[in-house]
Amino acid sequence: MRSTRKPDSKHAALTESGTVNPHPEAVRDPAFVDCDFFDTRDLVQVKYEMLRRVRIERQSIAEAAAQFGLSRPTFYKAQADFARAGLVGLLPVKRGPRGAHKITQEVMGFIEQARAEDEGLDAQVLVERIASRFGRRVHRRTVERALVRAKKKR
Repeated sequence: MRSTRKPDSKHAALTESGTVNPHPEAVRDPAFVDCDFFDTRDLVQVKYEMLRRVRIERQSIAEAAAQFGLSRPTFYKAQADFARAGLVGLLPVKRGPRGAHKITQEVMGFIEQARAEDEGLDAQVLVERIASRFGRRVHRRTVERALVRAKKKR
């Protein structure tokens, strides 16, 4: 049996990329248990090997999912993601909004124009002006973050 200790730098990289397997102890596949090449902590590697077992070695989906410590719905999602985008499809996708959806370019233009006319405008005043002009309720922190992003772009 191989040692389960891996370099911490890999674990840190997996954690940072969001690809660390939350349940590495559930992987019972012999290739992962008996070989240093495979890493039970690498969720992308675990999913890929599970897909390969079903597709190439004709293992049943239920058996492969159980051996790799994943559910059948997880198998089907991984299968669809892999079919759609290849290996990249197995990488996790950040959930939630992809950006400021209330501060559109039009609203940001309005904010920048208002700040150009009066540099002393604070975020709360801008929130009130956005509400009256666009009929859109935004939080003070949303405006503050938008201003920081705009400053970074310059």
